[in-house]
Amino acid sequence: MAASKQLHGLELIDCAKANAKQGLATAAEQSGYGQNTSLFSQQLKAACQEIGIEITELRDLITPQHEMKQGGGIDIAPDTPGKL
Repeated sequence: MAASKQLHGLELIDCAKANAKQGLATAAEQSGYGQNTSLFSQQLKAACQEIGIEITELRDLITPQHEMKQGGGIDIAPDTPGKL
């Protein structure tokens, strides 16, 4: 669900990180910036600088840990319910 107002600070960073894999347009929309991706990018970079993180683009927020959480695992299960 898209934010009803433009997010700032940690809320903006959290929302941007959660939507980073979907791309810039989606992350901007979900963060309350609509189609204004340039303003979204500026505000995101400023918010990151405030907490000491240097980013050049949205994809910089995707960490290896985030990649693993998004489906990098395997399923282990018996062949049938009777072989538990």
